[in-house]
Amino acid sequence: MTTPQIASRLPQVGTTIFTVMSALAAEHGAVNLGQGFPDFGCDPALVEAVHRAMQAGHNQYPPMAGVRGLREVVSRKTELLHGRHYDVDAEVTITAGATQAILTVILACVHPGDEVIVLDPCYDSYLPNIELAGGVAVHVPLTPHTFKPDVARIAAAITPRTRLLIINTPHNPSASVWTQEDMRALEQVLTPTNVLLLSDEVYEHMVYDGAPHQSAARLPGLAERAFVASSFGKTLHVTGWKIGSVCAPAALTAEFRKVHQFNVFSVNTPMQHGIAEYMASPASYNGLSGFYQAKRDLFRQGLADSRLKLLPSSGSFFQCVDISAVSDLGDAEFCQWLTREIGVAAIPLSAFYADGFDQHVVRFCFAKNDETLRKALERLKKL
Repeated sequence: MTTPQIASRLPQVGTTIFTVMSALAAEHGAVNLGQGFPDFGCDPALVEAVHRAMQAGHNQYPPMAGVRGLREVVSRKTELLHGRHYDVDAEVTITAGATQAILTVILACVHPGDEVIVLDPCYDSYLPNIELAGGVAVHVPLTPHTFKPDVARIAAAITPRTRLLIINTPHNPSASVWTQEDMRALEQVLTPTNVLLLSDEVYEHMVYDGAPHQSAARLPGLAERAFVASSFGKTLHVTGWKIGSVCAPAALTAEFRKVHQFNVFSVNTPMQHGIAEYMASPASYNGLSGFYQAKRDLFRQGLADSRLKLLPSSGSFFQCVDISAVSDLGDAEFCQWLTREIGVAAIPLSAFYADGFDQHVVRFCFAKNDETLRKALERLKKL
């Protein structure tokens, strides 16, 4: 028998660069600073909280919107940090990670032919999600090397067909952050429009050098039109648990949940209860910026005397470097060479651009044990 053929919904999508580089790293015994996840465990107290939830019988379907105790944690935290109250019942939803949250927002908002503004470079799920919804991606570049948003260019990209704008701060892959001035400028641009906002804030607790995280929830003109996506996996070092949240005004949440209930319905019950117990105290996230800033500083100090040019790392757990003084190779070829010959895996920034724009910049992830980072730094001294 011959397997029936289907017309691909995503004909341009192949194996991701993360899979390619991780496989290459494993093949050559390289230190993998490519894919963005920790190589260390979470707080044992969190695992114990989940175990208690399982033992207590919290093993069946939770409410579609999520365990109420965890929604209460999200609402309290957002009000404490950003001064915005989200109603626990009508405006907070627990999701199967931020990636599912992002897909659900786009499917809920975007109709065929609607335009969605994305800021390049961007997280690799945005464009396939837009394509699945039948939308049209409109690309606005962040400023090369600094990766600052150009709000004037964003404003110029808005048309009567613009339905949604996606922003990400702290930013993956560049490690830049939006400032209060950037967010206020965006608020002014969007106020007279009907454009919705998806604010991807999964690295919200990783902002450095004393700067506060500038959430879309902070500004009324943004919050009233925004879906704010967050990730417990990033905050608690449990990326494999795939649990996140979305906060949005009630009318937007109602549409979000219409899609959510049919593409996932509900999220892992005992882990929701465990996280709710563990995050009852702000201590569960208050020290995260300092924890990762120490790793950032260790990694940056180790590269300070190298020919790799360090770009600013103001948030997230990434460090980008300019390779121009080291190699004439394109960034993708350089990452393969670096993995094979030096024994350290990185990710080319061109992978995050729809047009493959190559500015000779690669991304390292420093969410690793200090021993892992020192091992990588020792190898990178060969450059």
